[in-house]
Amino acid sequence: MKNLALLDRIHHQLIVSCQAVPGEPLYLEEGTVMPLMALAAQRAGSPMIRTSSVRDVVAIRQRTGLPVIGLIKIQHPGFDRYITPTMVEVDQLVEAGAEIIAIDCTDQVRGDGSTIEEFIQAVRSKYPDQLLMADISTYEEGVRAWQMGMDLVGTTMSGYTPQSPQLDGPDYTLVRRLQKTLPIPVIGEGRVHTPEQAVEMLKNGAWAVVVGGAITRPLEIAGRFIKAIQNENNKEEA
Repeated sequence: MKNLALLDRIHHQLIVSCQAVPGEPLYLEEGTVMPLMALAAQRAGSPMIRTSSVRDVVAIRQRTGLPVIGLIKIQHPGFDRYITPTMVEVDQLVEAGAEIIAIDCTDQVRGDGSTIEEFIQAVRSKYPDQLLMADISTYEEGVRAWQMGMDLVGTTMSGYTPQSPQLDGPDYTLVRRLQKTLPIPVIGEGRVHTPEQAVEMLKNGAWAVVVGGAITRPLEIAGRFIKAIQNENNKEEA
């Protein structure tokens, strides 16, 4: 039986994304520091963590006891999608114990020739009780995800696909449109850089809001500060 009470637990709450991928300063070949990030988020009051990779799903659940939105970022040949793109990754996340599994449900190409509808049908057939979150980039993708039987829809991919608006900040309009249409939780995610933007996501109808880069990615955080200072210095020199 699906743990639908889990969705009530995150209503109007902050989900912190604790992720590190190869090439980032906080990514370690051996071991992981993400459980410490998750512990900080837990102490701050976050009721759930979003994370990538099997090792971080397992380690964060063990360290904090918090439920996890799990995903695996991997690039398969022929796939434009890289968030949990095949059944292999779904199997691994189920085995790791992820309470919710995030899957790319955009219109990007699938290298195995299947449609997203066929893939989700296969996942549902194999794991009927697993909570599934659709990472989408447009209103139409969000509606389709609900029609396919996804349990949550997140605006994660808005701005990261050619068919979605390229915004500097959160896509409030997408959250608002989906919330008015869908009977399932809409998770506001993507380029939420400030507490004010997180609150605005909720005001626009998001069931919960996910914040990652502004909290758990020091390279990205430091870069924003440095860019702002450099822009100001350039103005003074001009």
